[in-house]
Amino acid sequence: MSDHPLRFGIQTPQQQAQWSDLRGLWQKADRWGYDSLWVFDHFYPIMGADPAGPCLEGWTVLSALSQQTSRARIGALVNGNTYRNPCITAKMAATLDHLSGGRFVLGIGAGWYELEHNSFGVEFKTVPWRLRALDEACQIVKGMFTQDKFTLHGKHYQVTDAVCSPKPLQQPHPPLMVAGTGEKVLLRIVAKYANLWNSGGSAERIGHLIAVLKRHCDAIGRDADEIEKTLITSLCYRAGPDREKQVTARAAAMSRGTAQEARRNMVIGGADECLETIERYRKAGVTHFIFSMTPPYMEDEIQGFAEDIFPGVRG
Repeated sequence: MSDHPLRFGIQTPQQQAQWSDLRGLWQKADRWGYDSLWVFDHFYPIMGADPAGPCLEGWTVLSALSQQTSRARIGALVNGNTYRNPCITAKMAATLDHLSGGRFVLGIGAGWYELEHNSFGVEFKTVPWRLRALDEACQIVKGMFTQDKFTLHGKHYQVTDAVCSPKPLQQPHPPLMVAGTGEKVLLRIVAKYANLWNSGGSAERIGHLIAVLKRHCDAIGRDADEIEKTLITSLCYRAGPDREKQVTARAAAMSRGTAQEARRNMVIGGADECLETIERYRKAGVTHFIFSMTPPYMEDEIQGFAEDIFPGVRG
């Protein structure tokens, strides 16, 4: 059985973000002790923002940010499989693992943002199609990471003697994070291939999904505890009532729930309330909390949380 320590990360979606601000926050968060740092893989702003607004490309900015950090794991939460041939993804991932000194995590999902697909001429097919393609993509990526040559003649990809050289620094391969909540197919893909799983929602919902994931793991003879369970959520630490109201309202709009429900699913308030929330999710099975932060970055909250909370929960 694997024992995953409590970890904390920051996701910085590139929408409406300036390079200098991203660089500065990543440098500081790395020094403050955050375990993981993430971009997102979208070409347009999401989360209710104007799609025509500025949005830096994820792999490019992640490569640059890899040179601005030295200790935290880095990745995208998560890459849309539909945007790239999985052989290209494998080559890019192996390269970035070298650039980061072996700190790269390959996040991947089925893809969901229809507007981007239609605008860029990327075919947006059905959910079952995208999930089957994701399954084959995971096979290809892991095969290229670990084998001299990899071949797969699937329904979605035709790969013959595909080579990935040099291999990633991390052996047997960089960790693979799969994100999503589909109980019948997506979580079965997580059970088969993932080292980390990411989702959002209430602790009760996460606990239910972890139980489903365990059943998928049992069916294939895998220990579900090997898979690190990660949560994407919001951070609002020791902020004033106006900011708490703003952050909670935004979270409620995104989840299509009430402000009260949104608050229970966020790491918000003072140290005691934040620790209570962390403990509730920990009991459900979550050990890695990733805070999605959009500009303007509240660096005092991010730093204060690290200084106040990390020593106690890690000790």
